[in-house]
Amino acid sequence: MAMAVSLLPLPAAAREPVKADVAAEAGYRLPPPALQALVDAPRPPRLSLSPRRDLAAYLRTPALPGIEAVAQPELRLGGLRIHPRTYAASRFSFADDLWLQDIDSGQERRIAGLPQPLAIDAMAWSPDQRHIAFTQVDVRAGRVELWLVDVAALRARRLLEQALNTVAGDGFGWLPDGQGLLVQLRPQGQGAPPADDGIPTGPNIQQTDGGGGVQSLRTYQDLLRNPHDEQVFAHFLTTQLARVDLAGRTTPIGAPDLHVGASISPDGRHILRQRIERPFSYLVPYARFPRRIDVVGLDGEVLHTVAALPLIEGLPTGRDAVPTGVRRIGWRADAPATLVWAEAQDGGDPAREAEVRDRVFAQAAPFRAPPQVLAELTMRYLGTQWGDGETALLTETWWRTRQVREWRLAPDAGRAPVLLREGSFEDRYADPGVAVTLPDERGFPRLLLSADGGSVYRIGEGASPEGDRPFLDRQPLDGGAPERLFRSQAPWYEMPRAVLDAGATRILTTRESPTEPPNFQLRRLGAGAGEPVALTAFAHPTPQLRDVRKEQIRYRRADGVALTGTLYLPPGYDPARDGRLPLLMWAYPQEFKSADAAGQVTDSPYRFNAIGYWGPLAYLAAGYAVLDDPAMPIVGEGDAEPNDTYVEQLVASAQAAVDEVVRRGVADRERIAVGGHSYGAFMTANLLAHSRLFRAGIARSGAYNRSLTPFGFQAEERNYWQAQSTYQRMSPFNYADRIEAPLLLIHGEDDNNSGTFPLQSERMFAAIKGLGGQARLVMLPRESHGYRARESILHMLYETHAWLETHVRNAAPREAADAASP
Repeated sequence: MAMAVSLLPLPAAAREPVKADVAAEAGYRLPPPALQALVDAPRPPRLSLSPRRDLAAYLRTPALPGIEAVAQPELRLGGLRIHPRTYAASRFSFADDLWLQDIDSGQERRIAGLPQPLAIDAMAWSPDQRHIAFTQVDVRAGRVELWLVDVAALRARRLLEQALNTVAGDGFGWLPDGQGLLVQLRPQGQGAPPADDGIPTGPNIQQTDGGGGVQSLRTYQDLLRNPHDEQVFAHFLTTQLARVDLAGRTTPIGAPDLHVGASISPDGRHILRQRIERPFSYLVPYARFPRRIDVVGLDGEVLHTVAALPLIEGLPTGRDAVPTGVRRIGWRADAPATLVWAEAQDGGDPAREAEVRDRVFAQAAPFRAPPQVLAELTMRYLGTQWGDGETALLTETWWRTRQVREWRLAPDAGRAPVLLREGSFEDRYADPGVAVTLPDERGFPRLLLSADGGSVYRIGEGASPEGDRPFLDRQPLDGGAPERLFRSQAPWYEMPRAVLDAGATRILTTRESPTEPPNFQLRRLGAGAGEPVALTAFAHPTPQLRDVRKEQIRYRRADGVALTGTLYLPPGYDPARDGRLPLLMWAYPQEFKSADAAGQVTDSPYRFNAIGYWGPLAYLAAGYAVLDDPAMPIVGEGDAEPNDTYVEQLVASAQAAVDEVVRRGVADRERIAVGGHSYGAFMTANLLAHSRLFRAGIARSGAYNRSLTPFGFQAEERNYWQAQSTYQRMSPFNYADRIEAPLLLIHGEDDNNSGTFPLQSERMFAAIKGLGGQARLVMLPRESHGYRARESILHMLYETHAWLETHVRNAAPREAADAASP
């Protein structure tokens, strides 16, 4: 649809106001054609690089599923959403095409024998690159099947007759020799799920005996509620571990159990197995249930019990709080069979004084010798990237101070860790990037080291005052300055995605510009590098919006904090002819411990103008200007808590953004709306309650009463009883009587996000209605925190567009004094 339409008076259907008689509105509604086109625009495929990095597998992303798919029955148990017919996690969008491409020649290779209709949930290359395994979801047959692609023959076949169980994972993983897979099967003869006759066996009772101290009890969704739920949960979580060879022959490993993790060691002889045990909880999801961690052999015999972890229903206060006992356990990638894990030494309590917060342990098969201490940390263990026995990179962080440290270990030499870097993870300008890893011959990720072993390679976003400029560096491990091998150059935004050879002379990138969508490129580095070679040529998904104008704008808050945002103008916009436009501002607040970090420039002016249906950019197709992601920093430096001045900082940031777009002459102060999703919805309601900057608000899937999330939310670490005034001041529900601008509330009826219960929107709407305000509540059936069905997305666009047309574009002018008031 030509954009000229959106800059002229829209057709009557597009200008249709929201009806007062909501009872007359039945069924899903459609937005104007220009917005419908965004929902059906093609999406680029996903790429999976082969272990030797000379082949790429592409998975095509299909159109959105219909409501008939999303509305299929699902179980909500223990924090999981389960498709009971297929014994799988409740997902509805699967890849519907798979093909290969040779990296050097660019030649595409089609695969014969793929099942039809194709519905791939997960896929993985074998370590030797001879095969690709994938799961095919057959909803009609009620099963998840394991299929195999012979890469050389370009032919697919079903490997197993027996169905997989993918309720709590992908259900398969390759053995290190590439000659078979470790799978989780639906047990033979398992039978039907336990039936519910609807007759209670008694009350459901919970009790606390006190004396345990203050614990943080988050608000979770989809929890178990009664003994019948427990029985059904156990039925669907029960799997049979097994090995399957390339001929499809299976060998069971142990007995069926409540498996939630199984990973093979690099030597292929040991399995790290994790199982859920009773008692189950009605307060927390299954990840907090009692857990037994064992090492078993390929015959299922228990070789070593690592830990029996208790039920965890609460943690000490703070984002740095962790459970006691074994945590973050996994195989060391550069050793045959060595486990590595962390254990808190401060009781998991960040408020407790301790010289050592975490100890990192290692223990090698046959697990007879006691664990060895790899590192003692003053912060929390984040993970380790393994190299060659002489080099590993360990990272620790501390949320409260936003600090990060990276250490070099020599795990086989026993030398003391060497500090490589220390700083704030908020400081994007100083971020050195992520160390590059490559899969070894057994499929395990290993650090890519220089030929002399003295350097690693890092890929980073390259944040700078000019915007993001991604890079690839060679970083000496002795503390020397990095050597820059590649940096994105204007007018492109080019991100390194993979290093293709040991010397880092060839890399795979994606390159884009404001008018050209991301496409994969093969780029040579060093002498005779030249221009990259395009591997793909994905077309512009919304060519009707190719000429959207974008500018990264910078301005300052009244207290001096530097702010940024991205301003979009519809194609064909002529300020002399069209004057000031109605504008939609869409944001998401973020907490900082440093005003300098809060003021850093984010994003890049050279990124593709991806106009999708989910965010605010869709309304460029209706002639609106959009200020996307204007910075809304909430800063609390030193001992100050950011949220204690949340409202004041939020309003100041919004005031600065409004003043800037008005100063530029593109926005009409009388026709600006604000919106956001989740925490952005919370922000929206607060801005309407505490300012008069906006004519209307759009709040999707938000939370508005913080007494319903009393043990913390977002980055707030204190509980309600420790910071009662802050919780109350931040809750827009408490100020619903001050909301004068019309507020559109949209929420999925089955929201599964912690804290954003549908009740939050229902009660906010009831408050505004009871106080005589103007609001509209739209509850989307069968939708979660993110909306999935095509009909739901179209209806969301319809509601938002109609709200903007009625209350922003065609709104009557306010009194001048009221309009200027913050």
